[in-house]
Amino acid sequence: MFPKIKRKKTKVVKVGSVLIGGENPIRVQSMTNTDTRDVKATLEQIYKLHYAGCEIIRVTIPDEKAVSALKEITKKSPMPVIADLHFVTSLGEKAVKAGIAGIRINPGTFKNLKNLDRLIEVCKDYGVCIRIGINAGSLETKILKKYKTPTPSAMVESAINWVNYIVEKFDYQNIKVSLKSSNWWDTVKAYELFSKKSDFPLHIGVTEAGGLIPGTIKNTMAITYLLLKGIGDTLRVSLTADPVEEVYVAYEILRNLGLRTLHPDIIACPMCGRCEIDLMKLYREVENWAKNVKANLRLAVMGCIVNGPGEAKHADLGITGGKGVGIIFREGKIIKKVPEDQLLNEFFKEIETFLKEHPERLINL
Repeated sequence: MFPKIKRKKTKVVKVGSVLIGGENPIRVQSMTNTDTRDVKATLEQIYKLHYAGCEIIRVTIPDEKAVSALKEITKKSPMPVIADLHFVTSLGEKAVKAGIAGIRINPGTFKNLKNLDRLIEVCKDYGVCIRIGINAGSLETKILKKYKTPTPSAMVESAINWVNYIVEKFDYQNIKVSLKSSNWWDTVKAYELFSKKSDFPLHIGVTEAGGLIPGTIKNTMAITYLLLKGIGDTLRVSLTADPVEEVYVAYEILRNLGLRTLHPDIIACPMCGRCEIDLMKLYREVENWAKNVKANLRLAVMGCIVNGPGEAKHADLGITGGKGVGIIFREGKIIKKVPEDQLLNEFFKEIETFLKEHPERLINL
């Protein structure tokens, strides 16, 4: 059972071929950490992220050389590319003409409004989605003067001002918004407040969240809180880690809320003195294998025969073992006993057999 979530129906916008908002799925995105000027490395990472389940990718464009690289990157990328722009609007104009599907602008990093106007006009001409990316660490001077500190209200005022400015002056609505802070509570309060004032789609997440464990916790708290309230149309789990991990964590959050499933769910016991098998190693092997499988499955990796099949009877397939013997069970019933050193291979074969019998469990993005 999962919580009943009533999503807020936001405007539908387009990032290339990907629709966002309305009743469309909550999209998972990430950002490359390669040097954009290195086309080969950047495309390799983009393909890894796409394979993991990423649907929209953002790349940085610090200079002319990076923008020049976008022509090949956007042409060969398997998913829409968003350019991350700061300070120099002319780079954004060239990025749009190079084939990007979206652009992220942080209003706090731009000083010349006339130059920004020209960029918005170019985005409109090419149908490029504009993400107004408000960041607590770089709010506009006039907003900070008014609020003294980057409060949720300050962030929302900035975002609303910019949404209204683009809609009213340019009659352009292919816009999404993010309001991020390194403080997860300030982040959710900003999103809640904005959601009450506007129906433009929201890209959610926590910025500067930290490494794999602390970053996952901060992001999970904020993203779960918002999704339970029906807020959020795209998300990024920002981590100081391999960006592929961001994608896996994002889908774990979505699956545990009953919103989207991509990879198998793996349940495992926490171990105790009865365990007579290297459960941690076994779990890691199954987890790594499952990352390459896109299917709605529940797998179990259990530590002993005493509780294994029984506690994991709701799993489609599971394994346990001890004293040199491996046991494979299906829906709580033992179907095979094998030498322990053959357990993983036999288990993976059984999963493949199961999926052949149940092709409806396979998932295509």
